[in-house]
Amino acid sequence: MKVTRFLHNPLFVFILLYLGYMISYVDRAAISLALAHIGKDFNVGPAQLGVVLSAFYLGYAAMQIPGGWLADKFGSKRVVVVSIALWSLFTVLTGLAWSLSALLVIRFLFGLGEGGYPSSAMKGVAEIYPREQRPKMVGLMISSNYTGSFVAPLIIAPLILWLGWRDVFLVIGLAGIVFAVFYALTVRRSVAVIEDAALPRATTKVSVKVLLRMPLIWKIVVVWFCLSLLNKGLDAWMPMYLLTVRGLDIKTVGMLVPLPFISASIATAMGGWLMTRYFDGKEKFLMMGSCVLTGVFVYGMYQAQTTTQVIVFQTVAYFFKSFVFATAFALPTKILSQRLVGTGIGMVNFGGQLAGFVSPMVIGFLVEYTGSYNSAFLFLLGAVVVAALVSTSISAQKIREVQLANAHEA
Repeated sequence: MKVTRFLHNPLFVFILLYLGYMISYVDRAAISLALAHIGKDFNVGPAQLGVVLSAFYLGYAAMQIPGGWLADKFGSKRVVVVSIALWSLFTVLTGLAWSLSALLVIRFLFGLGEGGYPSSAMKGVAEIYPREQRPKMVGLMISSNYTGSFVAPLIIAPLILWLGWRDVFLVIGLAGIVFAVFYALTVRRSVAVIEDAALPRATTKVSVKVLLRMPLIWKIVVVWFCLSLLNKGLDAWMPMYLLTVRGLDIKTVGMLVPLPFISASIATAMGGWLMTRYFDGKEKFLMMGSCVLTGVFVYGMYQAQTTTQVIVFQTVAYFFKSFVFATAFALPTKILSQRLVGTGIGMVNFGGQLAGFVSPMVIGFLVEYTGSYNSAFLFLLGAVVVAALVSTSISAQKIREVQLANAHEA
């Protein structure tokens, strides 16, 4: 009986969703750590490798809004299970890739498979927690992104040295398939929780079509797109940068790369709580201030003279950037009704994953054709400046209006 009660406890579902997010980041981080080996095997340079990295994010971005819509229509469980199973299958196939063209197709399909997970995971949070608890729980949930990114190098780097890059993808892909089966067998379909009754009843409902035309949501999308240019660019290229420019070996890189993700995980976990406690109705100031501080430390990375300075500045930049991450994902769960949360999160994550397609490819071309990473750092710094400017236009009044319009919707 105790086991049954725990399986039906919201905390159990939350833990599994958290672990699923971690696994997804381990799977996708593996290719960045294996990039130098893949380049040697297929005899390709930074520009082509950048396209390989971007192929995943093209598929991933394309699936964000459809994935959210599917989670809203059919519930989170079905989309979560199918998504985990598909991305795990394509993780296995990544290790079996026989040519660069095949790898590009596999990584694109990998992105499509994984693309339904973020919005369905956030939908899962909305299904098991009432509105007032969602920002805090969403902040905790998306901290899993950085926990996974922190764990990935510690697991993947030694496995590459031990097994080779191809067998690593086979191992982690099969582990993901096992996890998908476990989730399907243990998690029951969630029943919608009662919406917050403390808010005044709205006279009209907000439809998905209206949501897609909502300027407030698209401003959040743009801010997170710009910050994700930084996030996805550094996630993809820092291992290669440390190996080729700073002259480190893969074992050392595996130990240093996780450090920024530790700080990011802490900040993201705090972000939803911080937004609710101190920036209720003032969310734009949290976003704007965090963007400015992120930009300061990205500039520090650009000017850094030593490897230690690069890692320290990246670690602090990721800390402040993660407050924007938490706010961008927590806001839709705060202001939208449960039936629209999946689509809203899908829109925000579409911006982030579109940046994942753009940034690795742009950085690859910049590095290849300028022969230096300096142009890449300037590109990332410009993206942070744009995010800071757009965040100033987010209106507290509009946030409140959307929240009221969505109050009491089933």
